[in-house]
Amino acid sequence: MDELREWRAGWIWPKSLRGELEGGVRQQRALFRREFQVPEEGAGLKLDVSADSKFRLYLNGNLIARGPIKGDVWAQYYDSLDVGDKLVPGANVLAAEVVHYPRLAGMPGAEVGPASEGRADYGGLWIQGALEDEAGRELTRLDSDDRWMALPLRAVRIGPEVGTLFVGGTEEVRGDLLPAGWREAGFDDASWERPVATEPLDRLYGQVSPWQLAASPIPRMRETPRAFARVIRSGDLPAAQGVPAGGAHGGGTAAALPFPLELAPGQSAWAELDAGLMTTGYVRLAVAGGAGARVSLLYSEAYEYENPADHGGNRRGVRDDPADKLLRGNEDAYLPGGAGTPDDPEVYEPMGRRAFRFVRLSVQAADAPLTVVDLSYAETGYPLDAVSQVETSDPLSGELWDISLNTLRRCMQDTYEDTPYYEQMQYVMDAKSQALFTYAVSADDRLARKTIHDFHSSLTPSGLIQSRYPSVNGQFIPGFALYWVMMVHDHYRHFGDNALVRRYLSTADAIVGWFDRRIGKDGLVGPMPEAYWSFVDWVTEWNATAGAPPAKVQGPLTVYNLMYAAALREAADLNAWSGRGDTAAEYRQRAEAVLGAVRRTCFDEAEQLYRDGPQVAQFSQHTQIWAVLADAVQGGEARELLERMLARTDLPKASFSMAHYLFRAAAKTGLYGYADALWQPWREQVGLHLTAWVEDPVQQRSDCHGWGALPLYEYVAETLGVQPEEPGYRTVRVAPRTGGLTWASGEAKTPAGLVKVSWRLYETNGRTRFALNGEAPEGVPVVVVLPDGTQHVPGGPVFAYECGLEEEATA
Repeated sequence: MDELREWRAGWIWPKSLRGELEGGVRQQRALFRREFQVPEEGAGLKLDVSADSKFRLYLNGNLIARGPIKGDVWAQYYDSLDVGDKLVPGANVLAAEVVHYPRLAGMPGAEVGPASEGRADYGGLWIQGALEDEAGRELTRLDSDDRWMALPLRAVRIGPEVGTLFVGGTEEVRGDLLPAGWREAGFDDASWERPVATEPLDRLYGQVSPWQLAASPIPRMRETPRAFARVIRSGDLPAAQGVPAGGAHGGGTAAALPFPLELAPGQSAWAELDAGLMTTGYVRLAVAGGAGARVSLLYSEAYEYENPADHGGNRRGVRDDPADKLLRGNEDAYLPGGAGTPDDPEVYEPMGRRAFRFVRLSVQAADAPLTVVDLSYAETGYPLDAVSQVETSDPLSGELWDISLNTLRRCMQDTYEDTPYYEQMQYVMDAKSQALFTYAVSADDRLARKTIHDFHSSLTPSGLIQSRYPSVNGQFIPGFALYWVMMVHDHYRHFGDNALVRRYLSTADAIVGWFDRRIGKDGLVGPMPEAYWSFVDWVTEWNATAGAPPAKVQGPLTVYNLMYAAALREAADLNAWSGRGDTAAEYRQRAEAVLGAVRRTCFDEAEQLYRDGPQVAQFSQHTQIWAVLADAVQGGEARELLERMLARTDLPKASFSMAHYLFRAAAKTGLYGYADALWQPWREQVGLHLTAWVEDPVQQRSDCHGWGALPLYEYVAETLGVQPEEPGYRTVRVAPRTGGLTWASGEAKTPAGLVKVSWRLYETNGRTRFALNGEAPEGVPVVVVLPDGTQHVPGGPVFAYECGLEEEATA
């Protein structure tokens, strides 16, 4: 909470809604207005604004903000706005629409709202600000109080989600119950009510408010107006506006958008629109006339087979090919009130952000003619400034980069998200990888810092953090807590922020302490609590145990012990960087003790692999990967273990969620030559016309999942080889890996500045040579490591080196 701020404004809500079942199972919505006068000479206006649970704020009819960003009971974030340039002399009005989500999200029939959105028992709007003259003198306070007007909104009915989780349901909105012109100055709000205060606590005695106000630590989400790219197919459209059913698809001729779409009374029509790529945003529907009509908007990631069993279990195939397929998804509906005109249409946008590539527009006119004036959308997401860029000899590398960047953008909102379509939830494992991808393309750590704090805020008395957060539905995946420790370590390596490490050191200590207390007489971390989810990866062989190795039912998991040892070593680094040398030494001793127990009890001499559990003759790539990363095996033995693993075709394979760690193990053991073969699952998706990466090949659920954007990191950190040699890039390391490529070129954004690298292979006298050119920011030390293992320290920012190239191991 911003403890030192002076809070003048109160939290307000319609009294009539407070009288209804507070904290019940129904969403509540309310409209708010405050008119004010601006002098002829003009004025400035700065506002702080928040709401429980979501708001849209307008000034003189124009949208100026949505929010707040996701927080929890300890952080009710507010946005700060400077909107003086949008004022006009004379009458002005601030107008807000607010929705409050119920607390009882788990009850059958509850209108839950997004599970990742925090909420108190009752709703509220909070605005603090004042008009000021040029000298900064206060003219008129506009704080939320009883000078505002409020109206309970009964126009929205919430429907259930279909096939998704946690997103918050669908909307059916009656336009005839929306007061026309309510966002504009001069609207007659005499019949509205005065709101009442919703925070009854006396702050004099330190009672905890349900809204602990804190300034947003991240920039506001970017909104970009977009038009749909084409119509895939349509039906019943008026002449010259339709596309034959099963028409343009798969890169075929694009059909023109059918707007304005004019329907006679009783007429119906439909069209399936393609945004051109997987996206996130707010669909904007504009209609004129059509009282009593129904306009439905169905959001979908891809065309799907109605009966996947007839297609070998494949749900989707080529994503934009509609042949023998249909669109499935959640559906919003708008029922026009009839007051709109082509020049001043009724406009509908859902309150919640939607994810889609395709939108099916279905229109049924009633007794009055209806015109769909337009259907477009505002693309939204975190304002990622992607500066890094890489090109390689792989002809598909450009597409792999672009699809990865779109995946990352769609999964970067006010938190990192696993999948913007199905959950919009932040998970530690996903976020750790997504943060590294963000560092690689932008050197922007603002969202990562919020993420680290989010999960710190989820710490429980047991010492474990929650696996997804913010969330009104708690969940524990013990291994994910270890990823959080590693995420803090990653941040220090890239940014060198010792204050951040010190801030969260106690939480890292609590997490490793939780695992330490579960060590048994055999020296291993024992079985996980039955109520917790021991997820490791989505692989076919583990589908029956929901992504957890089946060995979990017979005792300790080897992979969790190895992850714990790796996290202990990184926690030791955090303590050493913070000056706690004794604790660092203790953690390293603990790590070696666990690794010793793993070597004694979990290595199978016959198979020459680590078992998934000490008493279970089951094996997986995952356990071998973490044996390498945790240093259970080192040097030549680690390389041989990984080669044996990669040679086996009968092991459960690392899927997209674990691929980052597979690549790390390959790089660590000098086996990065396998990278070319390891990229094959990504290349196959290009052929399916995906524009974001799938979640996994097992569940076949999401077509956009953040952990798949791995090329962004690999191309920068390994192909170009740009990594921190010292924390915060005080010294830059340039150590390119060829990975089956013949050339690569690009530039990497780092906290120290832009690093440019290009390299190529060439033949001379029957031998392959490696030639490197690069440039670092002036004054930044550089260490260059060539593929032959030699190290060099350039004497200036520009450098060039050559060496012979030993052939890398490949698949």
